[in-house]
Amino acid sequence: MFEKILIANRGEIALRIQRACREMGIKTVAVHSEADAEAKYVKLADESVCIGPAQSALSYLNVPAIISAAEVTDAEAIHPGYGFLSENADFAERVEQSGFVFIGPRPETIRLMGDKVSAKDAMKASGVPCVPGSEGALPEDPDEVIRIAGEIGYPVIIKAAGGGGGRGMRVVHTEAALLNAVSMTQTEAQTAFGNPVVYMEKFLENPRHIEIQILADEHGNAAFLGERDCSMQRRHQKILEEAPAPGLDPKLRNKIGERCAEACRKIGYRGAGTFEFLYENDEFFFIEMNTRVQVEHPVTEMITGIDIVQEQIRIAAGLKLSFRQKDVQLKGHSIECRINAEDPYTFVPSPGRITVYHMPGGPGIRVDSHVYQNYVVPQYYDSMVGKLIAYGATREQAIARMKTALSEIVVEGIKTNVPLHQDLMHDAAFVRGGTSIHYLEQKLAAAKAKS
Repeated sequence: MFEKILIANRGEIALRIQRACREMGIKTVAVHSEADAEAKYVKLADESVCIGPAQSALSYLNVPAIISAAEVTDAEAIHPGYGFLSENADFAERVEQSGFVFIGPRPETIRLMGDKVSAKDAMKASGVPCVPGSEGALPEDPDEVIRIAGEIGYPVIIKAAGGGGGRGMRVVHTEAALLNAVSMTQTEAQTAFGNPVVYMEKFLENPRHIEIQILADEHGNAAFLGERDCSMQRRHQKILEEAPAPGLDPKLRNKIGERCAEACRKIGYRGAGTFEFLYENDEFFFIEMNTRVQVEHPVTEMITGIDIVQEQIRIAAGLKLSFRQKDVQLKGHSIECRINAEDPYTFVPSPGRITVYHMPGGPGIRVDSHVYQNYVVPQYYDSMVGKLIAYGATREQAIARMKTALSEIVVEGIKTNVPLHQDLMHDAAFVRGGTSIHYLEQKLAAAKAKS
């Protein structure tokens, strides 16, 4: 097992990784920007290294500075968390070339799954169901593009092969709008991702977003830890997640989960990963794989009792999974609300000093947050300041506990989206379960039209 791990990230995930390490008796190195010098995880780390100014490009994305920090502190491994460099194959390669262990998949696996065209091909070969679409990248011939769209059937969606985070996508409803949409998406993809390749898929009208969490080691063992429903989204960004997905047939869960685990064995996957699907009319359609730990991993931990971050570390150290598929038992229900420093209705970020701060407690409540009273939320990074997780024996109990927890939160000095979460906990469609990925956008649009 490692003696010292460098955490190449910030915010709540840096603290989450640090806690996992401390429990395992592993020392930690926190790297930080000048803006994060007073962060909780920096103060709690065994060692800390400033790696640059506030801007991400000069600090958390500064590969030479991170490698140097690992060298001067004698760290043995680097955990990238999520975001920043976590799915950057070149970074993973540099880490390993510099003599450190990258806590995540191999660079070639990150490349394979990071390109959505090659990822889809790999999944098809492994028997994982995919959204009907173009066989790989769209051709240059306009007539052929029109033919493919006609074969798939409108509406279609044009996606950037190197895209992510809701960018590089365009929905097309008519043939007249097709070629222009393809051209615009290619230009956008080149600018945003340095890769102009795009592909086409059938646009599902009313799907849910359901994802399967997997863990796989270097010894050919792979297991799935149930699913999460992440359908409550705004502009393709998740707001709220829960596990298990309401109303999903356990037989269907096991069938798709086994296929995901088998795909991991086929591609030689190592570490934690998440298969993301659109789910409509009792069918799963693969959209992408995230080759890292997810923001929403706590809901899976709550219903399985498995520490996903510790398993990541064990796998990276060359150990076998500490459990087998038959040991994975899903118990109860868990919901996670992402608490963001932003206006709950306009979604404008709200950085600044937190003057009063109180987080809830009680049975089944977990808070993953790096902030504290007098902490200054920087303007330079993602607006998430924490995650509130509620667990219950049933979904109804989890919702009831979340309502209570949200009513106890006190954060002053900045705005947060707590009122939005309170609204959702009382929303009849959410309480029923099974809303589509478009539900929140439609709800917000209707509220705006009324005001």
